[in-house]
Order: sequence, then structure tokens, then C-alpha cells
Amino acid sequence: MKKRAIGAAVLSAVTVAALVFGTNSPTDAKAAKGVNNQKAKNVILFVGDGMGTDHRDAIRLAAVGANGKLAMDDMPAVGRVHTSSGNSFVTDSAAAATAMASGVKSYNGAIGVNMKGKPVQTVLEKAKLAGKTTGLVTTSQVTDATPAAFGAHVKDRSAQSDIAKQYLENSKVDVILGGGEDYWYTKGNEGAHPDAPSEDKTEGSKGTQGNLVNKAQKLGYTYVNNENELKYAKGTKLLGLFANEEMFQQAPEDQGDVYNPQVSLKDMTKKAINTLSQNKKGFFLVVEEEAIDEMAHNNNAELMIKAGKQLDDTVKVAKAYAKTHPDTLVLVTADHATGGLALEKVDNKDKGGDEASKEDGPFAIAHSKEHFVADWTTEEHTSSDVPLNAMGAGSERFTGVYENTYLHDALRKAMNLK
Repeated sequence: MKKRAIGAAVLSAVTVAALVFGTNSPTDAKAAKGVNNQKAKNVILFVGDGMGTDHRDAIRLAAVGANGKLAMDDMPAVGRVHTSSGNSFVTDSAAAATAMASGVKSYNGAIGVNMKGKPVQTVLEKAKLAGKTTGLVTTSQVTDATPAAFGAHVKDRSAQSDIAKQYLENSKVDVILGGGEDYWYTKGNEGAHPDAPSEDKTEGSKGTQGNLVNKAQKLGYTYVNNENELKYAKGTKLLGLFANEEMFQQAPEDQGDVYNPQVSLKDMTKKAINTLSQNKKGFFLVVEEEAIDEMAHNNNAELMIKAGKQLDDTVKVAKAYAKTHPDTLVLVTADHATGGLALEKVDNKDKGGDEASKEDGPFAIAHSKEHFVADWTTEEHTSSDVPLNAMGAGSERFTGVYENTYLHDALRKAMNLK
């Protein structure tokens, strides 16, 4: 009965949201306070992987309280995004990112290719052809699904060394910062981060395309592998690999779970903006917080919220840049929702169901004496729509309700790309 009641409540909320948002006309959108339709010279796209509406609400309650506003929510343009893939009503990150990057629905597992496995040009590649500098920043492997779909074309998301090579040779991404060093070195050739570390003995070099770090350096990239090196790095092309795999350890609470990246998402993003903005023609930057998804897969609300706070702090950096550079467009969205999350009052009589739907918490609501619990219904992705918020140049294009493929179309038009 409890789960049916939750489902009814969710359905009701979705219905209300559809009535509220509707599909805004251009006139309505332009009238929204703070929204403008000028050409976007720069774009900063944030993807909170796995971050649905309830994930945002959990982050908000814990960070700023019931009456507070997250930086990612405090933007004038508001949208709601459908997330299905080309072969399923429940998407994975690869197909979702491909839809956002290329405007094409594809199968789960696809990176920058259509349903027939043929490459489709991405908005990042179009920005590059227009003379803009481009960047990918993530707390996951830099070759993981979300960043990969913007800068590579492979039929299977697992081909991460192929993706890395394509970044260097084909899409020529200028700034690449995150984890995943293991895919840049071949087996037996250890990089800056030791193989089989104590926190995860399975990690180790497994690349299939030779020494790609060496290749990057020959192509003019400055390579860094720690916070201090990143801070002092010079040049216009930058590769930073700060972990063997993800920049955190995903696990259920108190079972090896750690969210403490060697270099923060905030600092990586600051460096990326500083590097890319040297180009007078502008830049296109994708920033992903992967731990929201990974922790939600493990029904780990504590570290999901911690990662979400890190994302919101990073959004503040982009918003500050946009305020002094009004030709900049900032967007925050997600590829899909993970975990079937619902937020509830603390009720000692409510045990939260079985292992797949256990309650997590309680968590304090900031600036109050109240608490909430996170009630998970699955460890997998769901078909839920995800929120989108935008500000700055071209942001009027992102109000309303639309498919994830629309992001590509609207970004291209916002930057006036062919």
C-alpha cells in the first residue's frame, strides 16, 4: 500500500508539473525575469548524473533547508526533460548523453552513434569547428559515458581507450580533467596512480591503445596528475588524470564508500574555465558529477547528498563567471534519475520495506529542527523526467517540457552553430 501511495503521489506531482511548465511560447519565455535570447559565446553544461527531482530536493533540504535555494535551482529558465533512449523507456547514461550531445535517440550503451551504430556529430564537435575551445570535466573516468558521448563515437561505452584516443586525434578536446588513468596506459605499465591500491585491488592499467598520456604530451597537452600540478599548469591544452578509475569509491554506507576527490570538482571547473576562456571565440564545457548516480545505485543517500553539495558549489563558480560575462549560458540538468528516491518524514513505525526499498537516514534539514529520510525503491535507473535550469545568453530556449534530444538543438541554436 505504501509504495502504491508513493506512486500515486509521484504521478500527481508529474501531472501538476506538466500543467505548470507546459510548453512555453517564445514570448512567454522571453518575458521570464533574467532570461535572455542573445547569442551564447560560452556554454557551461552541468550534468548531475542520476540526479532526479527528489535528489535535488534532498540536497536542498540538507544544504540550505526547506525555504532555501540551491545555486542550481536559482536560475530563471526552468525546464523538464524526458529521458527515454532509442530502445528503452529507461535509459542508461550513454544513450542519454548521446541524445543531449547529438540530438539523436540511440540504444543503451551507444556513444555518439545512432541506432545503426553510425557516428553522429556532437554539439561539442560543432563548437570546435566554429573555433571555440572545448572541455570535459568529471569526477568519473574522463572516458566514461557522459563526457564520452560529447567527444567520441563508439558502438559500446566500454571501449574507453578508444574514446581517449578519439579525444586526442578526432574531436581534439582542449581540456580533459577527471579520473580514469587506467585506460590511458596498457596493462603492466603503471601510471602516476599505483595499480591495485588498498581501497580497490581490482584497479590497474588496462588500456588498449598504447601510452596515450605520452601521445597527449606529444600533441601539446600539459599533463597533470595532482592538485598542485593542476594549480600551476600553463598552456591552452590540458589533460589531468587524478585517479585510476572514478575519483571516489562507491559502496553502500559504511562498506568502503568514500567521496573525497583528490582534486575537487570546483577546482577542476575553475581551471577549465580559466584555460578555455583564453580563446576569444568562446568555449563549450561539460561538467559532470558522477557520484550522485553511483551513490544512488548503492542507495547511499549520505554520500549522494555530499556529492550533490559539491556540484552546487561548482555551479556557483559558473554563475559567478556568467555574471561578469553575460554572453555565457549556464545549464544544470541530469541524464536520468537513479534509485527511485522519495523523501519522507521520520516515522519509527515505517520500516521502509525490503532491501531494495529500505529507508536511509534520518538527515537533518538545515536551519530547522526537522529531519527527513530517503526511501529508495530500486538500485537501478528509472524513467522519471529530470529538471533543467538555465541562465544567461540563450537561456530562453530551455523553458518548457521536451525530449533530451532537444538540448542539442537548443544549444546549437543558442551558439548559432551550423
